[in-house]
Amino acid sequence: MSYGGGYGGRYVISGYGRSSMFPYGIKWLLIVNIALFVAYFFAVRTGLGSLFHYFGLIPQAVVSLLAVWQLVTYLFLHDPWDFWHILINMAMLWMFGKDLESTWGTKRFLQYYFVCGIGAAICVVLMNLVFGDMSSRTIGASGAIFGVMLAFGMMFPDTTVLFSLIIPMKAKYFVMIMGAIAFLSTLGSSGGGVSHIAHLGGMIFGYLYLKSKYVKLDIFGSLERQYKDWKVQRAKKKFQVYLKKKGGKGPWVN
Repeated sequence: MSYGGGYGGRYVISGYGRSSMFPYGIKWLLIVNIALFVAYFFAVRTGLGSLFHYFGLIPQAVVSLLAVWQLVTYLFLHDPWDFWHILINMAMLWMFGKDLESTWGTKRFLQYYFVCGIGAAICVVLMNLVFGDMSSRTIGASGAIFGVMLAFGMMFPDTTVLFSLIIPMKAKYFVMIMGAIAFLSTLGSSGGGVSHIAHLGGMIFGYLYLKSKYVKLDIFGSLERQYKDWKVQRAKKKFQVYLKKKGGKGPWVN
């Protein structure tokens, strides 16, 4: 991925900048995903694959057994028979996620990542509850990664990315195309083993989250700054009271 543009205007307010190649959150997401892939790989080949079964997303288990942990744990499992599954997911997570985390900070990035991932899982459960197979099983981080990709397109709209590693285009157009593909794919009768509703769900929840809670991406940071400013002003007033008392001149300030 090459860079051909600046930041995306109103979505950037933090001063982190695009510096680290492996920010803390991205690094640990990569480590955990790869470690669990290796563990799952050997578990399946030694007859212990069933240990991981109920960590995938199974709508029936979520609804009937309240296996709500699956809304998160499915994000860390990838098909042990398909190396390209995890390779592509982790490459996309790194390419689109590192600049977001470097700009937002680790806490905010991880919060967004899991909102997209859990939102994608909710969409999968609801879609299967209404139209699909409640016993189907979904694994993989694609839902969260599609949300990350959306945020990248919104924050860095003029950055140049390579579509299919060949065609250069601006990030905003890339995201539009990927969103359209995900939407149209959900209308098809067969997903070819790919959960397109998870892709679309991750993007939808990411968009709603950014628009409703993080239009400026700094609500918590703003509140924290206001609290710190209040503490500084309060300390100044106390110091002024102390000086007034000590000097005996003028009224007390409280």
